Amino acid sequence: MEGIMVSAATGAMKSLLCKLTTLLQEEYKTQSSLRRDIAFLKDELSSMNALLEKLADAETVDQQMKEWRDQVREMAYEIEDYIDRYMTRLHHEPDKPNGSMEFFISKSIRVVKNFAASRGVALQIKELKSRIIEASQRHDRYKLDAMASSASTSVLPIDPRLPVLYVEADSLVGIDGPRDELIKFIVDEELPLKVVSVVGFGGLGKTTLANQVYQKIGRLFKCKAFVSVSQNPDIRKILRSILSQLKEGESAIDQSSDEECLINSLRDFLKDKRYIMVIDDIWSIKAWRTIKCALLGNTCGSRIIVTTRNVSVAKSCCFPRLDLAYELSSLSEADSKTLFHRRVFGSVEKCPLHLTEISTEIIKRCGGLPLAIITIASLLTTKADRREEWIRVQNSIGLGLEKNHDVEEMKKILSLSYNDLTIQLKTCLLYLSMYPEDYEIQMEDLVRRWIAERFVKVDCGENLFDTGKHYFNELINRSLIQPTDINYNGQAMACRVHDMIRDLIISKADEENFITHSGHETLTSVSQNKVRRLSIDYRGQENVKTVSSMVTAHVRSLSVFGYTDQVPPLLEFPALRMLALDRSEKLEISYLHNIGKLFLLRYLRIEGSYITELPEQIGHLHCLEILDLYGTSIRELPKSIVKLRQLKMLLVDGVKLPHSVGNMQGLEELSCVTVDDSTSINVLQELGSLTRLRTLGLKLCISDSPGYKTITTYVHELVSSLGKLGSARLQHLFVKTDGRLVDMPLDSWHPPPHLLQELSTSDLCLCQIPESMASMVNLTCLQISVNQVRQETLLILGGLPALLSLTLNSPQNAEPKQRLTVWSNMFRCLKRFLLYCEVGLLIFEAGAMPKLKVLEFQVVACEARSATRTPDLGICHLSALSDLCIWMDCTGANADEGVHELQDAIRNAARLLPNSPTPYFHRLY
Repeated sequence: MEGIMVSAATGAMKSLLCKLTTLLQEEYKTQSSLRRDIAFLKDELSSMNALLEKLADAETVDQQMKEWRDQVREMAYEIEDYIDRYMTRLHHEPDKPNGSMEFFISKSIRVVKNFAASRGVALQIKELKSRIIEASQRHDRYKLDAMASSASTSVLPIDPRLPVLYVEADSLVGIDGPRDELIKFIVDEELPLKVVSVVGFGGLGKTTLANQVYQKIGRLFKCKAFVSVSQNPDIRKILRSILSQLKEGESAIDQSSDEECLINSLRDFLKDKRYIMVIDDIWSIKAWRTIKCALLGNTCGSRIIVTTRNVSVAKSCCFPRLDLAYELSSLSEADSKTLFHRRVFGSVEKCPLHLTEISTEIIKRCGGLPLAIITIASLLTTKADRREEWIRVQNSIGLGLEKNHDVEEMKKILSLSYNDLTIQLKTCLLYLSMYPEDYEIQMEDLVRRWIAERFVKVDCGENLFDTGKHYFNELINRSLIQPTDINYNGQAMACRVHDMIRDLIISKADEENFITHSGHETLTSVSQNKVRRLSIDYRGQENVKTVSSMVTAHVRSLSVFGYTDQVPPLLEFPALRMLALDRSEKLEISYLHNIGKLFLLRYLRIEGSYITELPEQIGHLHCLEILDLYGTSIRELPKSIVKLRQLKMLLVDGVKLPHSVGNMQGLEELSCVTVDDSTSINVLQELGSLTRLRTLGLKLCISDSPGYKTITTYVHELVSSLGKLGSARLQHLFVKTDGRLVDMPLDSWHPPPHLLQELSTSDLCLCQIPESMASMVNLTCLQISVNQVRQETLLILGGLPALLSLTLNSPQNAEPKQRLTVWSNMFRCLKRFLLYCEVGLLIFEAGAMPKLKVLEFQVVACEARSATRTPDLGICHLSALSDLCIWMDCTGANADEGVHELQDAIRNAARLLPNSPTPYFHRLY
């Protein structure tokens, strides 16, 4: 999988080249003439792929090149389809017959079939060879290489941000607050030099804001300059521009000066000057490093403002601290309304009553993006005040806007971010249009789909999922998707796509024949090419447009959201590799009856509570790599599931651990399966043989009734298997019970899992924390229960170098209640600490937990009162704290003296912290 790559720009070309290489290997024993033809295909397609990749980086593509590119890309898809069918037939073998005669007959049939398949593919290869020769001749005839080179070096003739530099201040809306904030950010410290970054989404107004600050405080500086860098910067031109603005009125700059000469001139000029400079629209760290060489860091109190769309670039520019990045927010609802109505009607009051409700919805869809609001408002000024016209524009936002000069200009500005992406990131971004409008897209689900679609490219030794997650974070850093559901480590677990970006990627995906949409009548696209990826939105049954007229034979990826009753039968999708039935209403098992005939299927996701079982045919899907059954009512898998040797991820919820699970040697993720009284001990033993497992989730539902094996027996067997998995690749382990607290002998886990990153066993109680846990140096998240949390517990866990989140539980009324101290050298990286046990007192020394953001714990009020005359838990030492929750055990305490006094002491300590967190108190007993 790692070497195979598919992209929107090149189609299945790289994947196809890998498969042609495989066909040339000895095991296929193809005829010599066929081998020569396959080698020819491989060489010709390799050359074509190189040109396709060059075209993918070009900002503008000639119509002739587009035609050639599209034909070659579609041809690659077709050839891969032929080869996949051939290789599947070659590898697919029926179950071994019992008798020798039956075995002989079966073998003879396979030989004949394979020979027929070889003959068929030979004829097909010859036909494809002639098509490739024709495409190659066309390539030579039109000299496409030279045209591609000129296209890739093209530059934008006019800077699309130029007009914002000349906007009058009184015509701007919502700028005063951010401007004054940024000015304070810039001048609030007496520093020799300060570099502040303004970062945010394209079209959010970064250049406008920087210009307003520049105009407001520029007079306070002796020298000033404002330059735009852009995606393909001419560094010499930028340096000359800075120098000419700084030396206003002096002799002209020598146009022949090289970069080194210009840098030296700037450094010499700035050595004793107090200056302010705006470096607008930086796209790369490399460009900034070159420009920075010229901006001498003198001691005169100079200030530099940098604007960028990329969070990583923003942080690299900040000086002297990384936290000097100002993140520009969207406009508020009120400011959005003012800007929109001012542009369309002159003022809010002049909006006609019959357009008020529609205006509100249009403004909401613009998501506070000034560029979008101005663009849509400009579009509507050309329309009549007829309600129907406005409704049509409203419905088009997020579904591919109509063509209009202002809309095209907005797309050009947003396209700058798209053009700056690698081929892989462009493909991954376009794929987001598979999801419906305003859909919250789960990061893990998205990354799995990218992997199954072959969009993720890894180098040797890297992990596909980690690389996919890196792609996801990179799209966030570039302000192209909006993060949601941020976890303890700052990782976004989901995202949304802004409607304007959605418009952009829908139009780009349509250009590349990458995704076809169907469902709602306003969204359904009509593809002139063969449909490769199909997204159907049937969440609402009104205004639904069926796909009955669409040819589905070449669909490789199908996502259905909502009702499935109008979706064509699965037999009409013979080329399907990806099938996702998301949030499916009333999905019937009958729809899945022919699923076993989708021999090329790699990914299957079913989400629908009506589904209670899978057909036995599931075992025929020999190419299946990811099976996601979260959200179904399935509790037991078909016996044939263990035949899926290629399956890497089995994602279920409450489904029994299948018998003979040891046959599934390809599994890398298995969660969350149930172990109950019907589970054989042998099955738990087989778990230990799944040495590729990176993630394991288990739920123990074992009764203690007479005649059954005790839960202790299962736990001991589980720990034994975990020992084998821990010494292999296990990184994430989640074990829970049906609510009962069960003792777990973790001290017998040997050797300790050296790669483990997450461990959650909150329902399994440890007698004590084993000292061996100190060797788990990769552990980032730990959630466990222990009979008694002691000082030794903190001593062992406090030294874990990578620990970011810690949740400690202990049984209720555990005795004795101890006083615990978090020493200064403990938990250097911890960001979240949840302590759910009745400790007498919890004290934090100076320097303890320096990165802690979230703290929740329980304290006994009377213990705190007796321990010290003035209760002081050391909360004032937790300098990064932003969320604080305390459970107050009021047993034996006087409400006025003990409890209130302790609460006041904690409040006063929290006020001294930089983030001034507001403590939340909950009283017990």
